[in-house]
Amino acid sequence: MKIEDSVVFVTGASRGLGLAFAREALARGAAKVYAGVRNPAVFSEPGIIPVKLDVTDPASVDVAARNASDVTLLVNNAGIGEITGSPLADCAEDHARRTFETNYYGVMRTTRAFEPSLPGDGNGAIINVLSEAVWRVVPMLAPYSASKAAAWSYSNNIRAQLKERNIRVLGLHVGFVDTDLTKNLDVPKANPVDVVRQTYDALEAGESEVLADAGGRALKQTLSLAVPGYIDPDVVERK
Repeated sequence: MKIEDSVVFVTGASRGLGLAFAREALARGAAKVYAGVRNPAVFSEPGIIPVKLDVTDPASVDVAARNASDVTLLVNNAGIGEITGSPLADCAEDHARRTFETNYYGVMRTTRAFEPSLPGDGNGAIINVLSEAVWRVVPMLAPYSASKAAAWSYSNNIRAQLKERNIRVLGLHVGFVDTDLTKNLDVPKANPVDVVRQTYDALEAGESEVLADAGGRALKQTLSLAVPGYIDPDVVERK
């Protein structure tokens, strides 16, 4: 499918990667771009239509889907991440519940709500923003990694399910992206505009998955090894 002339809905579009997805869709000639945001009153982007959306609230998701029933491309970008410190920490369970509510159940809710309206003529698609954390061992982000792994599995299953309707599903795997969410982390970060461009290019090329940074690509290459990178993180460094 092409972004040009499509109708795009981006969740979590008030800033960061979500806003980059919305802006790039508009730049590529999308006929209409909706921005799913918690507070439409404070959202002001020329040419982009704000729609009130809280992916943790089923009623909010259903109303948003009804108000944007002409969508042809859904971008499930909304997500949260918390540094837990240790997967054995007292707070880990609470962190996991909050994170799954957005990163996994939120994706399920929006997909279920918007899917019936997506066209089945080859011009309908879903992009799910996942993470290279599904394969990378980062104990301080264990709940986040688990939520993204669950969303990855869900993406693979709906891809098979929606193939019958000729609706594409693309998973985006990326590490840290240079946004407000990561501004206090001293780690290598991908440029959000570059990530979005790679993702839209992959969708238009008919791909099902895109790894948007070198770290993720190197990590995935280890998955077929006897000792992959998610068992021994040093494998990536030795390749």
